[in-house]
Amino acid sequence: MSIRWLNVTGTNGALFGGDRPTYALGMTSVETGIDGATVVANDRSHVFHSWSAQGMISPIPVAGGEGSWFWDYEGRRYLDFSSQLVNLNIGHQHPRLIAAIQEAAGRLCTIAPSFANADRGEAARLIAELAPGDLDMVFFTNGGAEATENAMRMARLHTGRHKVLTTYRSYHGATAGSIAATGDPRRWPSEPSAVGMVKFWGPYPYRSPFSSTTEAEEGERALQHLADVLMVEGPQTVAAVLLETVVGTNGILMPPPGYLQGVRELCDRYGVMMICDEVMAGFGRCGEWFAVDHWNVAPDLICFAKGVNSGYVPLGGVVISRAIADTFKERPYPGGLTYSGHPLACAAAVASITIFKEEGVLEHVRTLGTEVIGPALRELQERHPSVGEVRGLGVFWAIELVRDRESREPLVPFNAAGEAAAPMNEVVAACKAKSVWPFSHFNRVHVVPPCTIPVDDLRLGLEAIDEALAVADRYTTA
Repeated sequence: MSIRWLNVTGTNGALFGGDRPTYALGMTSVETGIDGATVVANDRSHVFHSWSAQGMISPIPVAGGEGSWFWDYEGRRYLDFSSQLVNLNIGHQHPRLIAAIQEAAGRLCTIAPSFANADRGEAARLIAELAPGDLDMVFFTNGGAEATENAMRMARLHTGRHKVLTTYRSYHGATAGSIAATGDPRRWPSEPSAVGMVKFWGPYPYRSPFSSTTEAEEGERALQHLADVLMVEGPQTVAAVLLETVVGTNGILMPPPGYLQGVRELCDRYGVMMICDEVMAGFGRCGEWFAVDHWNVAPDLICFAKGVNSGYVPLGGVVISRAIADTFKERPYPGGLTYSGHPLACAAAVASITIFKEEGVLEHVRTLGTEVIGPALRELQERHPSVGEVRGLGVFWAIELVRDRESREPLVPFNAAGEAAAPMNEVVAACKAKSVWPFSHFNRVHVVPPCTIPVDDLRLGLEAIDEALAVADRYTTA
Protein backbone atom coordinates (compact mmCIF):
# COMPACT_ATOMS: atom_id res chain seq x y z
CA MET A 1 0.00 0.00 0.00
CA SER A 2 1.61 3.25 -1.12
CA ILE A 3 1.42 6.46 0.87
CA ARG A 4 1.74 9.91 -0.61
CA TRP A 5 1.00 13.46 0.55
CA LEU A 6 -1.77 15.46 -1.05
CA ASN A 7 -2.50 19.15 -0.90
CA VAL A 8 -6.05 20.02 0.16
CA THR A 9 -7.58 23.39 -0.51
CA GLY A 10 -7.54 25.62 2.53
CA THR A 11 -6.21 28.82 4.02
CA ASN A 12 -3.62 29.61 6.62
CA GLY A 13 -4.19 32.32 9.18
CA ALA A 14 -1.81 33.72 11.75
CA LEU A 15 -1.69 31.49 14.79
CA PHE A 16 -1.96 34.34 17.23
CA GLY A 17 -3.19 37.20 15.08
CA GLY A 18 -1.36 40.45 14.58
CA ASP A 19 2.33 40.21 13.72
CA ARG A 20 3.18 37.34 16.09
CA PRO A 21 5.15 34.63 14.23
CA THR A 22 3.35 31.44 13.26
CA TYR A 23 3.94 28.15 11.54
CA ALA A 24 2.68 27.60 8.02
CA LEU A 25 1.61 24.29 6.52
CA GLY A 26 -0.49 23.72 3.48
CA MET A 27 -3.63 21.84 4.50
CA THR A 28 -2.62 18.23 3.97
CA SER A 29 -4.01 14.75 4.18
CA VAL A 30 -2.39 11.36 3.88
CA GLU A 31 -3.65 9.29 0.94
CA THR A 32 -3.27 5.60 1.77
CA GLY A 33 -4.94 4.20 -1.28
CA ILE A 34 -8.07 3.50 0.80
CA ASP A 35 -11.17 5.59 0.20
CA GLY A 36 -13.59 6.83 2.85
CA ALA A 37 -16.13 4.09 2.17
CA THR A 38 -13.51 1.41 2.82
CA VAL A 39 -12.41 3.17 6.01
CA VAL A 40 -15.99 3.11 7.25
CA ALA A 41 -16.49 -0.52 6.23
CA ASN A 42 -13.36 -1.67 8.03
CA ASP A 43 -14.29 0.34 11.11
CA ARG A 44 -17.82 -1.01 11.30
CA SER A 45 -16.67 -4.58 10.72
CA HIS A 46 -13.71 -4.75 13.07
CA VAL A 47 -13.22 -1.75 15.40
CA PHE A 48 -14.82 -1.99 18.85
CA HIS A 49 -15.40 1.58 20.06
CA SER A 50 -15.20 2.76 23.65
CA TRP A 51 -18.27 4.00 25.56
CA SER A 52 -20.54 3.00 22.66
CA ALA A 53 -23.30 0.61 21.67
CA GLN A 54 -21.54 -0.72 18.60
CA GLY A 55 -24.62 -0.93 16.40
CA MET A 56 -25.81 2.58 17.29
CA ILE A 57 -22.84 4.63 16.06
CA SER A 58 -21.66 5.92 12.71
CA PRO A 59 -18.13 7.35 13.07
CA ILE A 60 -17.01 9.98 10.57
CA PRO A 61 -13.93 8.81 8.64
CA VAL A 62 -11.27 11.45 9.21
CA ALA A 63 -8.74 11.96 6.44
CA GLY A 64 -6.54 14.65 7.96
CA GLY A 65 -6.19 17.76 10.04
CA GLU A 66 -4.19 20.93 10.54
CA GLY A 67 -4.20 23.48 13.31
CA SER A 68 -7.76 23.93 14.58
CA TRP A 69 -9.36 21.97 11.74
CA PHE A 70 -9.89 18.38 10.60
CA TRP A 71 -11.69 17.01 7.55
CA ASP A 72 -13.31 13.89 6.13
CA TYR A 73 -12.75 12.06 2.85
CA GLU A 74 -15.39 14.19 1.12
CA GLY A 75 -13.38 17.31 1.92
CA ARG A 76 -15.79 18.65 4.55
CA ARG A 77 -13.85 20.58 7.16
CA TYR A 78 -14.74 20.85 10.86
CA LEU A 79 -13.50 23.42 13.33
CA ASP A 80 -12.29 21.30 16.24
CA PHE A 81 -13.97 23.05 19.18
CA SER A 82 -13.53 19.92 21.30
CA SER A 83 -9.75 19.51 20.81
CA GLN A 84 -10.77 15.90 20.09
CA LEU A 85 -11.12 14.75 23.73
CA VAL A 86 -9.88 18.05 25.20
CA ASN A 87 -6.34 16.84 24.61
CA LEU A 88 -5.18 18.40 21.34
CA ASN A 89 -3.84 21.52 23.04
CA ILE A 90 -1.24 22.25 20.39
CA GLY A 91 -3.61 21.59 17.49
CA HIS A 92 -3.47 19.12 14.63
CA GLN A 93 -0.19 18.38 12.86
CA HIS A 94 2.11 21.01 14.36
CA PRO A 95 5.19 20.72 12.10
CA ARG A 96 7.77 21.13 14.87
CA LEU A 97 6.13 18.44 16.95
CA ILE A 98 5.94 16.07 13.99
CA ALA A 99 9.62 16.70 13.23
CA ALA A 100 10.61 15.99 16.84
CA ILE A 101 8.86 12.60 16.74
CA GLN A 102 10.46 11.77 13.40
CA GLU A 103 13.90 12.69 14.69
CA ALA A 104 13.39 10.64 17.84
CA ALA A 105 12.31 7.64 15.76
CA GLY A 106 15.56 7.96 13.83
CA ARG A 107 17.55 7.81 17.08
CA LEU A 108 15.73 5.06 18.98
CA CYS A 109 12.13 3.93 18.55
CA THR A 110 11.74 2.24 21.91
CA ILE A 111 13.59 1.09 25.00
CA ALA A 112 12.44 -0.63 28.20
CA PRO A 113 11.62 1.56 31.23
CA SER A 114 14.53 0.06 33.21
CA PHE A 115 17.09 1.90 31.06
CA ALA A 116 18.03 5.57 31.20
CA ASN A 117 16.99 7.41 28.05
CA ALA A 118 17.76 10.96 26.95
CA ASP A 119 14.24 11.87 25.82
CA ARG A 120 12.66 10.36 28.94
CA GLY A 121 15.07 12.10 31.28
CA GLU A 122 14.69 15.47 29.57
CA ALA A 123 10.90 15.24 29.60
CA ALA A 124 10.95 14.41 33.32
CA ARG A 125 13.35 17.28 34.03
CA LEU A 126 11.22 19.82 32.18
CA ILE A 127 7.96 18.65 33.80
CA ALA A 128 9.48 18.67 37.29
CA GLU A 129 10.89 22.13 36.62
CA LEU A 130 7.41 23.40 35.79
CA ALA A 131 5.64 21.71 38.71
CA PRO A 132 4.91 23.58 41.97
CA GLY A 133 6.44 22.98 45.38
CA ASP A 134 8.81 20.05 45.81
CA LEU A 135 7.25 17.87 43.14
CA ASP A 136 10.40 16.92 41.29
CA MET A 137 10.12 13.28 40.16
CA VAL A 138 7.96 11.86 37.38
CA PHE A 139 6.47 8.39 36.89
CA PHE A 140 5.41 8.03 33.26
CA THR A 141 2.28 6.21 32.10
CA ASN A 142 0.50 5.82 28.78
CA GLY A 143 -2.44 8.06 29.69
CA GLY A 144 -4.56 9.70 32.35
CA ALA A 145 -6.32 6.65 33.78
CA GLU A 146 -3.01 4.95 34.52
CA ALA A 147 -1.78 8.19 36.06
CA THR A 148 -4.63 8.40 38.58
CA GLU A 149 -4.40 4.64 39.20
CA ASN A 150 -0.72 4.90 40.14
CA ALA A 151 -1.11 8.13 42.10
CA MET A 152 -3.66 6.45 44.37
CA ARG A 153 -1.37 3.44 44.76
CA MET A 154 1.55 5.68 45.70
CA ALA A 155 -0.53 7.55 48.28
CA ARG A 156 -1.74 4.30 49.84
CA LEU A 157 1.73 2.80 50.05
CA HIS A 158 3.23 6.03 51.38
CA THR A 159 0.64 6.48 54.13
CA GLY A 160 -0.18 2.86 54.88
CA ARG A 161 -3.88 3.77 54.63
CA HIS A 162 -6.48 2.49 52.20
CA LYS A 163 -9.30 5.01 51.64
CA VAL A 164 -9.38 7.58 48.85
CA LEU A 165 -11.91 10.44 48.90
CA THR A 166 -13.17 11.67 45.53
CA THR A 167 -16.01 13.93 44.40
CA TYR A 168 -19.30 12.93 42.82
CA ARG A 169 -18.81 15.29 39.88
CA SER A 170 -15.59 13.79 38.59
CA TYR A 171 -14.01 11.53 36.02
CA HIS A 172 -10.62 9.91 36.65
CA GLY A 173 -10.37 7.22 33.97
CA ALA A 174 -11.67 3.77 33.08
CA THR A 175 -9.16 1.37 34.61
CA ALA A 176 -10.36 -0.59 37.67
CA GLY A 177 -9.24 1.86 40.36
CA SER A 178 -9.77 5.00 38.30
CA ILE A 179 -13.35 4.16 37.36
CA ALA A 180 -14.08 3.38 41.02
CA ALA A 181 -12.68 6.80 41.90
CA THR A 182 -14.88 8.42 39.25
CA GLY A 183 -18.02 10.07 40.55
CA ASP A 184 -20.15 10.39 37.43
CA PRO A 185 -22.48 7.68 36.01
CA ARG A 186 -19.74 6.08 33.92
CA ARG A 187 -18.72 4.15 37.03
CA TRP A 188 -22.14 2.54 37.55
CA PRO A 189 -21.77 -0.44 35.15
CA SER A 190 -18.40 -1.33 36.75
CA GLU A 191 -19.76 -1.58 40.29
CA PRO A 192 -19.03 -3.21 42.62
CA SER A 193 -15.38 -2.45 42.03
CA ALA A 194 -12.31 -1.33 43.96
CA VAL A 195 -12.77 -0.94 47.71
CA GLY A 196 -11.91 2.09 49.81
CA MET A 197 -13.44 4.77 47.56
CA VAL A 198 -15.50 7.36 49.43
CA LYS A 199 -17.44 10.10 47.63
CA PHE A 200 -18.08 13.67 48.77
CA TRP A 201 -19.60 16.78 47.21
CA GLY A 202 -17.29 19.38 45.74
CA PRO A 203 -18.25 23.04 45.31
CA TYR A 204 -20.65 24.00 42.51
CA PRO A 205 -22.03 27.49 43.23
CA TYR A 206 -24.63 27.42 40.42
CA ARG A 207 -26.18 24.18 41.71
CA SER A 208 -25.00 24.26 45.30
CA PRO A 209 -25.42 21.01 47.24
CA PHE A 210 -25.05 23.16 50.37
CA SER A 211 -27.80 25.73 49.66
CA SER A 212 -25.17 28.45 49.40
CA THR A 213 -26.05 31.89 48.08
CA THR A 214 -22.53 33.20 47.36
CA GLU A 215 -19.31 31.78 46.01
CA ALA A 216 -17.54 32.44 49.31
CA GLU A 217 -20.28 30.64 51.23
CA GLU A 218 -20.06 27.70 48.83
CA GLY A 219 -16.33 27.36 49.41
CA GLU A 220 -16.71 27.49 53.20
CA ARG A 221 -19.56 24.98 53.29
CA ALA A 222 -17.84 22.61 50.87
CA LEU A 223 -14.75 22.60 53.09
CA GLN A 224 -16.84 21.94 56.18
CA HIS A 225 -18.53 19.07 54.36
CA LEU A 226 -15.15 17.57 53.46
CA ALA A 227 -13.99 17.99 57.06
CA ASP A 228 -17.13 16.17 58.23
CA VAL A 229 -16.57 13.31 55.77
CA LEU A 230 -12.98 12.95 56.98
CA MET A 231 -14.23 12.88 60.57
CA VAL A 232 -16.81 10.14 60.07
CA GLU A 233 -14.57 8.05 57.83
CA GLY A 234 -11.70 8.29 60.29
CA PRO A 235 -8.89 10.44 58.92
CA GLN A 236 -6.34 7.84 60.08
CA THR A 237 -7.81 5.49 57.42
CA VAL A 238 -7.66 8.01 54.54
CA ALA A 239 -4.67 7.91 52.22
CA ALA A 240 -5.67 10.68 49.82
CA VAL A 241 -8.14 13.26 48.65
CA LEU A 242 -8.25 13.04 44.86
CA LEU A 243 -9.86 15.89 42.93
CA GLU A 244 -9.75 17.57 39.57
CA THR A 245 -8.22 21.01 40.10
CA VAL A 246 -10.85 22.33 37.70
CA VAL A 247 -13.59 19.75 37.17
CA GLY A 248 -13.52 18.91 33.47
CA THR A 249 -16.15 16.81 31.69
CA ASN A 250 -18.57 17.20 34.60
CA GLY A 251 -18.98 20.93 34.22
CA ILE A 252 -15.72 22.92 34.13
CA LEU A 253 -16.32 23.82 37.76
CA MET A 254 -13.94 26.43 39.12
CA PRO A 255 -12.91 26.04 42.77
CA PRO A 256 -14.06 29.06 44.81
CA PRO A 257 -11.28 31.28 46.21
CA GLY A 258 -9.70 29.58 49.20
CA TYR A 259 -11.17 26.14 48.53
CA LEU A 260 -8.02 24.42 47.29
CA GLN A 261 -6.00 26.05 50.05
CA GLY A 262 -8.56 24.72 52.53
CA VAL A 263 -8.27 21.19 51.11
CA ARG A 264 -4.50 21.48 51.41
CA GLU A 265 -4.82 22.50 55.07
CA LEU A 266 -7.17 19.61 55.87
CA CYS A 267 -4.81 17.14 54.21
CA ASP A 268 -1.84 18.54 56.15
CA ARG A 269 -3.79 18.37 59.41
CA TYR A 270 -4.46 14.65 59.06
CA GLY A 271 -1.46 13.44 57.09
CA VAL A 272 -3.63 12.84 54.00
CA MET A 273 -2.09 13.12 50.53
CA MET A 274 -3.59 15.70 48.19
CA ILE A 275 -3.78 14.43 44.60
CA CYS A 276 -4.73 16.87 41.84
CA ASP A 277 -5.94 15.31 38.61
CA GLU A 278 -4.82 17.72 35.88
CA VAL A 279 -5.18 15.31 32.98
CA MET A 280 -7.58 17.74 31.31
CA ALA A 281 -6.84 21.05 33.04
CA GLY A 282 -3.04 21.00 32.80
CA PHE A 283 -0.46 22.05 30.22
CA GLY A 284 -1.93 25.29 28.98
CA ARG A 285 -5.65 24.55 29.02
CA CYS A 286 -6.19 27.01 31.90
CA GLY A 287 -3.45 29.42 30.84
CA GLU A 288 -0.82 27.94 33.18
CA TRP A 289 1.44 24.91 33.05
CA PHE A 290 -0.61 23.44 35.89
CA ALA A 291 -4.04 24.73 36.88
CA VAL A 292 -3.06 24.70 40.58
CA ASP A 293 -0.76 27.62 39.78
CA HIS A 294 -3.86 29.85 39.59
CA TRP A 295 -4.46 29.21 43.29
CA ASN A 296 -0.83 28.90 44.47
CA VAL A 297 -1.34 25.41 45.86
CA ALA A 298 1.16 22.56 45.77
CA PRO A 299 -0.42 19.10 46.08
CA ASP A 300 1.56 15.97 46.92
CA LEU A 301 0.87 14.34 43.56
CA ILE A 302 -0.23 15.73 40.18
CA CYS A 303 -1.67 13.50 37.45
CA PHE A 304 -1.13 14.64 33.87
CA ALA A 305 -1.65 13.40 30.30
CA LYS A 306 -3.53 14.85 27.29
CA GLY A 307 -1.96 18.31 26.80
CA VAL A 308 1.57 17.27 27.80
CA ASN A 309 2.14 16.35 24.15
CA SER A 310 -1.41 16.64 22.76
CA GLY A 311 -1.67 12.90 22.30
CA TYR A 312 0.64 12.80 19.27
CA VAL A 313 2.07 9.71 20.98
CA PRO A 314 0.24 8.40 24.11
CA LEU A 315 1.74 9.76 27.33
CA GLY A 316 0.65 10.47 30.89
CA GLY A 317 2.23 10.46 34.29
CA VAL A 318 2.40 11.42 37.92
CA VAL A 319 4.55 14.25 39.28
CA ILE A 320 5.66 13.15 42.74
CA SER A 321 6.69 15.07 45.85
CA ARG A 322 10.08 14.37 47.34
CA ALA A 323 8.55 12.87 50.50
CA ILE A 324 6.55 10.29 48.55
CA ALA A 325 9.42 9.52 46.19
CA ASP A 326 11.70 8.89 49.17
CA THR A 327 9.30 6.19 50.40
CA PHE A 328 10.56 4.07 47.53
CA LYS A 329 14.29 4.79 47.84
CA GLU A 330 15.04 1.40 49.38
CA ARG A 331 11.61 -0.16 48.92
CA PRO A 332 10.59 -1.17 45.38
CA TYR A 333 7.57 0.54 43.92
CA PRO A 334 5.20 -2.30 42.96
CA GLY A 335 3.96 -0.92 39.66
CA GLY A 336 5.07 -0.41 36.11
CA LEU A 337 4.18 -0.39 32.42
CA THR A 338 5.98 -1.82 29.41
CA TYR A 339 5.80 1.55 27.66
CA SER A 340 6.41 3.81 30.65
CA GLY A 341 8.34 6.82 29.40
CA HIS A 342 8.24 5.73 25.77
CA PRO A 343 11.02 7.63 23.93
CA LEU A 344 8.79 8.88 21.10
CA ALA A 345 6.12 10.08 23.53
CA CYS A 346 8.69 11.79 25.74
CA ALA A 347 10.38 13.44 22.74
CA ALA A 348 6.96 14.80 21.81
CA ALA A 349 6.53 16.16 25.34
CA VAL A 350 9.91 17.90 25.23
CA ALA A 351 9.08 19.43 21.85
CA SER A 352 5.60 20.50 22.98
CA ILE A 353 6.88 22.24 26.12
CA THR A 354 9.54 23.98 24.02
CA ILE A 355 6.97 25.09 21.44
CA PHE A 356 4.68 26.42 24.19
CA LYS A 357 7.53 28.51 25.56
CA GLU A 358 8.91 29.79 22.27
CA GLU A 359 5.55 30.50 20.60
CA GLY A 360 3.94 32.18 23.61
CA VAL A 361 1.08 29.71 23.87
CA LEU A 362 0.29 30.31 27.55
CA GLU A 363 0.07 34.05 26.97
CA HIS A 364 -2.15 33.41 23.96
CA VAL A 365 -4.49 31.23 26.02
CA ARG A 366 -4.83 33.87 28.74
CA THR A 367 -5.63 36.52 26.14
CA LEU A 368 -8.24 34.32 24.47
CA GLY A 369 -9.91 33.63 27.81
CA THR A 370 -10.06 37.18 29.09
CA GLU A 371 -10.51 39.14 25.84
CA VAL A 372 -12.41 36.82 23.50
CA ILE A 373 -14.13 33.77 25.02
CA GLY A 374 -15.20 35.25 28.35
CA PRO A 375 -16.76 38.44 26.92
CA ALA A 376 -18.38 36.54 24.03
CA LEU A 377 -19.98 33.93 26.29
CA ARG A 378 -21.26 36.55 28.71
CA GLU A 379 -22.88 38.31 25.74
CA LEU A 380 -24.50 35.03 24.70
CA GLN A 381 -25.82 34.63 28.23
CA GLU A 382 -27.53 38.00 28.02
CA ARG A 383 -29.18 37.24 24.69
CA HIS A 384 -30.18 33.59 25.04
CA PRO A 385 -32.73 32.60 27.71
CA SER A 386 -31.44 29.01 27.51
CA VAL A 387 -28.05 30.03 28.95
CA GLY A 388 -28.15 29.70 32.72
CA GLU A 389 -24.46 30.28 33.40
CA VAL A 390 -21.11 30.55 31.64
CA ARG A 391 -17.88 29.84 33.50
CA GLY A 392 -14.24 29.04 32.87
CA LEU A 393 -10.80 30.43 32.15
CA GLY A 394 -8.20 30.13 29.42
CA VAL A 395 -9.64 27.86 26.72
CA PHE A 396 -11.65 25.82 29.24
CA TRP A 397 -15.27 27.05 29.39
CA ALA A 398 -18.78 25.70 29.88
CA ILE A 399 -22.18 27.00 28.77
CA GLU A 400 -24.84 25.57 31.08
CA LEU A 401 -28.19 25.29 29.33
CA VAL A 402 -31.52 25.49 31.16
CA ARG A 403 -35.23 25.44 30.45
CA ASP A 404 -35.90 28.10 33.05
CA ARG A 405 -33.41 30.59 34.42
CA GLU A 406 -35.28 31.15 37.67
CA SER A 407 -35.67 27.50 38.63
CA ARG A 408 -32.43 26.54 36.86
CA GLU A 409 -34.08 23.40 35.50
CA PRO A 410 -31.49 21.81 33.17
CA LEU A 411 -32.25 21.69 29.46
CA VAL A 412 -32.07 17.88 29.75
CA PRO A 413 -32.21 15.70 32.88
CA PHE A 414 -29.13 14.34 34.62
CA ASN A 415 -27.55 11.52 32.57
CA ALA A 416 -30.29 11.87 29.93
CA ALA A 417 -30.51 9.33 27.11
CA GLY A 418 -32.82 8.63 24.19
CA GLU A 419 -35.70 11.03 23.73
CA ALA A 420 -34.87 12.83 26.99
CA ALA A 421 -31.54 13.91 25.49
CA ALA A 422 -33.07 15.17 22.25
CA PRO A 423 -32.76 18.93 22.95
CA MET A 424 -29.01 18.67 23.53
CA ASN A 425 -28.61 16.41 20.50
CA GLU A 426 -30.32 19.08 18.41
CA VAL A 427 -27.97 21.78 19.72
CA VAL A 428 -24.94 19.64 18.91
CA ALA A 429 -26.32 18.86 15.43
CA ALA A 430 -26.83 22.58 14.80
CA CYS A 431 -23.15 23.22 15.61
CA LYS A 432 -22.02 20.44 13.27
CA ALA A 433 -24.27 21.80 10.54
CA LYS A 434 -22.13 24.95 10.76
CA SER A 435 -18.95 22.80 10.48
CA VAL A 436 -18.08 23.21 14.15
CA TRP A 437 -17.36 20.05 16.13
CA PRO A 438 -18.45 20.79 19.73
CA PHE A 439 -17.88 19.09 23.07
CA SER A 440 -21.03 18.49 25.08
CA HIS A 441 -21.92 16.68 28.30
CA PHE A 442 -25.32 16.42 29.96
CA ASN A 443 -26.88 19.93 29.67
CA ARG A 444 -23.69 21.76 28.75
CA VAL A 445 -21.74 22.81 25.71
CA HIS A 446 -18.04 23.20 26.47
CA VAL A 447 -15.81 25.65 24.65
CA VAL A 448 -12.49 23.81 24.59
CA PRO A 449 -10.64 24.52 21.31
CA PRO A 450 -6.88 24.00 20.89
CA CYS A 451 -4.71 26.36 22.91
CA THR A 452 -3.21 27.54 19.61
CA ILE A 453 -6.49 28.45 17.91
CA PRO A 454 -6.32 31.71 15.92
CA VAL A 455 -8.72 34.43 17.01
CA ASP A 456 -10.57 34.36 13.67
CA ASP A 457 -11.22 30.62 13.99
CA LEU A 458 -12.33 31.09 17.58
CA ARG A 459 -14.85 33.74 16.60
CA LEU A 460 -16.16 31.46 13.82
CA GLY A 461 -16.83 28.74 16.38
CA LEU A 462 -18.49 31.11 18.82
CA GLU A 463 -20.76 32.42 16.06
CA ALA A 464 -21.85 28.86 15.27
CA ILE A 465 -22.64 28.22 18.94
CA ASP A 466 -24.60 31.50 19.03
CA GLU A 467 -26.81 30.23 16.19
CA ALA A 468 -27.14 26.77 17.74
CA LEU A 469 -28.37 28.27 21.02
CA ALA A 470 -31.48 29.42 19.20
CA VAL A 471 -32.39 25.72 19.13
CA ALA A 472 -32.04 25.52 22.91
CA ASP A 473 -34.06 28.72 23.33
CA ARG A 474 -37.10 26.98 21.83
CA TYR A 475 -37.24 24.67 24.84
CA THR A 476 -37.24 27.45 27.45
CA THR A 477 -40.21 28.86 29.31
CA ALA A 478 -39.10 32.42 28.62
